[in-house]
Amino acid sequence: MKVLVIGSGGREHALCWKLRQSPLLTELYCAPGSSGISNLADTVPISPDEIHQLADFAADLKIDLTIVGPELPLSLGLVNEFQSRGMAIFGPRKQAAELESSKVFAKRFMERHGIPTARFNVVHDQQEARRSVEELGLPIVLKADGLAAGKGVFVVHEAEELETALATLFEERRFGAASDRVIVEEFLEGEEVSFLALCDGERLLSLATSKDYKRIGDGDTGPNTGGMGAHSPSLVMDSELAAVVVEQVMRPVVAGMKGEDRLLVGVLYAGLVLTAEGPKVLEFNLRLGDPETQPLLMRIEDDLLPVLLAGATGGFETGRLTFRKEAAVCLVLASEGYPGKPNKGEIIEGLEAAAAHPGVEIFHAGTALRDGKFVATGGRVLNVCASGSNLLEALKKAYAAAAEISWPSKVLRYDIGRRVLGG
Repeated sequence: MKVLVIGSGGREHALCWKLRQSPLLTELYCAPGSSGISNLADTVPISPDEIHQLADFAADLKIDLTIVGPELPLSLGLVNEFQSRGMAIFGPRKQAAELESSKVFAKRFMERHGIPTARFNVVHDQQEARRSVEELGLPIVLKADGLAAGKGVFVVHEAEELETALATLFEERRFGAASDRVIVEEFLEGEEVSFLALCDGERLLSLATSKDYKRIGDGDTGPNTGGMGAHSPSLVMDSELAAVVVEQVMRPVVAGMKGEDRLLVGVLYAGLVLTAEGPKVLEFNLRLGDPETQPLLMRIEDDLLPVLLAGATGGFETGRLTFRKEAAVCLVLASEGYPGKPNKGEIIEGLEAAAAHPGVEIFHAGTALRDGKFVATGGRVLNVCASGSNLLEALKKAYAAAAEISWPSKVLRYDIGRRVLGG
């Protein structure tokens, strides 16, 4: 089979790594890919937002299956374009992708379908926002309505923080049209956890539990990011609680989307808070999470390629996925300044030594090859991933490998997994 992966980050590198293991694979392409991905796939210099060019490329090469990594092309209608040409693609159509691309749509959808979530208001300016904060009380969460690469969320504990967040959203317009509407939402107390499933429009294939770490600093301090680390299993959600999430959140979403003529094919990702009242939804994504994907793919025993093809072309042929009992972890190595303006262009040392550690995989998130050496080009630069018989062992392996890697602006969290392990 000829397969095309859309994207260029650590998630897409991990996808290519997993797909390369399939005996069904004959040719693998990644658009635009990266220097790191080029060892696994032929990279194609087409941006994920160039919808027609991607479809032309897939048609010319007679690609059998396209798999979409990032959210932007989904919101632009990439799946619609491919399907209009009769090409198989795993991901939601534009109408369904609104569940991620518009937080206002998602919150109102949850209201309509009785899916547990935080109380909220939709506001359009600072004055409305302040009134809403007075109603709901501090701490509070502000969310830009549209896509903001995981950075459009502000958790506000004090009045000074509120004014800074409001200025960022409404005066600086840092997220452009994404903040034309803003969600003001009650702060939920509890452990955050991710729950992901593959969907063929009607049925779900649940993935193993996972947990990611959004804040830039140890102890969940500093601004939100796209994710600074993740591990699977989550260790905060047992099988009984996972069943509750499937029945109260995941299945109602799939049924509700189908009922609203927004058939959901692809990935359904629920970001949850485990509150004293039960699981409540923070957000939905309709693509594989990054960095949760990396440890999840390290644990999946099944050949992923036929599963995704079946999901894209008529329905799953299996009722469940099989995961290794071992744990897996992903550490995100970022550049100083992220999630704002990260330092770029610095030479990365120690990659070969890190990759030589047993049970370790290195996925590139924001690098480029210049004069034979990798340099940091993004905020999130590298994913150091490891598997082990348990989470503690996987973490020890990952941190040992991460210590081998250096560049002047390297930053990472040193507390991934610590709290759930009781440390």
